Amino acid sequence: MTTQPPALRSYYDALFAAHGPQHWWPGRTPFEVIVSAILVQNTSWTNVATVIKNLRRERLLTPRAIENVSTPRLARLIRSSGYFRQKTKKLKAFVRFLRREYQGSLAKMFRAPTRVLRHQLLDVHGIGPETADSILLYAGNHPVFVVDTYTRRILEGHGMANTKLHYEDVRQLFEQSLPPDAALYNEFHALIVHTGKHFCRPREPRCGECPLKSLLPGKQQPFSVLLPGEESILESSDPSPQSSIERTAAAT
Repeated sequence: MTTQPPALRSYYDALFAAHGPQHWWPGRTPFEVIVSAILVQNTSWTNVATVIKNLRRERLLTPRAIENVSTPRLARLIRSSGYFRQKTKKLKAFVRFLRREYQGSLAKMFRAPTRVLRHQLLDVHGIGPETADSILLYAGNHPVFVVDTYTRRILEGHGMANTKLHYEDVRQLFEQSLPPDAALYNEFHALIVHTGKHFCRPREPRCGECPLKSLLPGKQQPFSVLLPGEESILESSDPSPQSSIERTAAAT
């Protein structure tokens, strides 16, 4: 890793200036955030919001309630989220893990060191890296950066990553380049999602209207991403003074 100031901050600055705070993740309680993080796999947020309303109406948005409800009933209630049988098993697996390892307490679970808890979550049936990191960041306020399709699309479109980079490579790119601040990671990821949905689209991208257009290849080359074992992951050409990322981190 280079010791120069990371250029990712210029991406955050541009997106925040254009869109402002995103107020992520929707959820009334940490457990509701966890449930939605599992349910949103391979579906839209609209479908998840409907399911959350169903579970809330039935008073099933607690770990004990999810563990005690019958599997067929839970499957019926979450049907509109898609892959509902698989997601029923995943929800059941998580609450069993929570009871077994942390006596059913989310407060105890989130007091665990980030590295330890992340490893444990990845061992739970149906929880992959993106879901685990969403749980850690949005429900537990742990400083872990969430990588999704939008993140990769923007990085690859700007020549900062290639398809050979694994999830962990991209996650470490962000975490090694930015202050370890959960509020910052939350906002940055939310801004990336907004940009991916409205500008950096797989079909009919709106590059000319995107807040990141000045950072496209040929306009500016802030840094490049190489494969593990190559010379470096980041190469920065932006030694500018303190950015809004650093100000945000210092204020939180």
